[in-house]
Amino acid sequence: MPVQAFERELLTLLPRLRRFARSLARDAADADDLIQVALERALKAKEQWQAGTRLDAWMYRIIRNCWIDEVRARTRRAQTFAPEEAGMNVAGQGDAELKVQMYDVDRAMGELPDEQREVIALVLVEGLAYKEAAEILDIPIGTLTSRLTRGRQALVRRLEAA
Repeated sequence: MPVQAFERELLTLLPRLRRFARSLARDAADADDLIQVALERALKAKEQWQAGTRLDAWMYRIIRNCWIDEVRARTRRAQTFAPEEAGMNVAGQGDAELKVQMYDVDRAMGELPDEQREVIALVLVEGLAYKEAAEILDIPIGTLTSRLTRGRQALVRRLEAA
């Protein structure tokens, strides 16, 4: 694939990649930083991507690996993760009720354990098949389905309590 076509395809994936990064990082600024690092890594390693395979799955794996690296680095530096300010406008412009619901979902997602949040972000938000999500996360499908089930249940409980 020519470099320009590769870069064009990456650009079309950006909204989906940002959503996934946001679900991992739980903070808009951290998610933007994560996307920048992942895109730099992908552009440097573009020859490793195999044409005919899913670029989105390849990028999700890069983003996840970058996030794991960042979490490990933060732990080593003994820094704490500061959660975003309550009331952040997640939904953007639009209906006030929708904004409240989006905030509730975002808050509930942020309270989930990392393993459940990753699975929900890939399967329910990004619409990946179980097999694809399991490959990206490098876990068996059975593990993915149990995390998804537990994550859905926890998300419903948190949303009902909101």
